[in-house]
This record gives sequence, C-alpha cells and structure tokens, in this order.
Amino acid sequence: MANPTTLQEAIQHFSNFDNCRAFMVEIRWPNGAVQCPYCGSEKVTYLANARVYRCYGEHPKQKFSLKVGTIFEDSPIPLEKWLPAVWLLVNAKNGVSSYEIHRALGVTQRREREGN
Repeated sequence: MANPTTLQEAIQHFSNFDNCRAFMVEIRWPNGAVQCPYCGSEKVTYLANARVYRCYGEHPKQKFSLKVGTIFEDSPIPLEKWLPAVWLLVNAKNGVSSYEIHRALGVTQRREREGN
C-alpha cells in the first residue's frame, strides 16, 4: 500500500512496525541513509530484535530508536499508535479533539496533576 487514504487504512498500514520504520526513515532521511542523531555518522546498523539502530561512532549513546530527535522521543506510546494519530490530525479539515483520537485509536488519556 502506498499512502493510506482513510483512517482505517492508516491504522492497518501502521499497525505493522516495518511500515512505521519505512515511513520514518523516508521522512527523516530522504536520501535513504540513516544517520546517527548524536554524531551524524551513516555507519549504523539496524538491530531488528530490539528495534533500534547502533552507531559505530565513538560516543556514549551508540544505540538510538526512530523516535530520538522527534516529538515522539519521550513518549511511551509506540509509533504504531502515533502515526495513525498524526495521519488523522493532518487529514482533518476542521481539527481533531484529543477525545476523537482516543475513540478512534483506543488510546487512553491521562492528565498529569500539577505539582507532581
């Protein structure tokens, strides 16, 4: 499938992590060469079992995920949920409430209490 045209297609397409990975690589590195977000090196290997990349540069953070350096970095929500949500936001003409996302994708809303 090329680009999903409906929310249902987006949910099905992005439920496969390999599709999420291919999408993120295409968006982040249009030339197709994955680069380390810490040192910029292209000498990286994908570790499929852990779903992370390993950089062969000499620095402390040699492993990185597709989320590093993006708005998704500190989120515990997987890309399989985030990417359909982003698809929904981008394709909504009149905006989307967080409750609509909650209902459409089955994610819960949790509000942080002040002072914690």
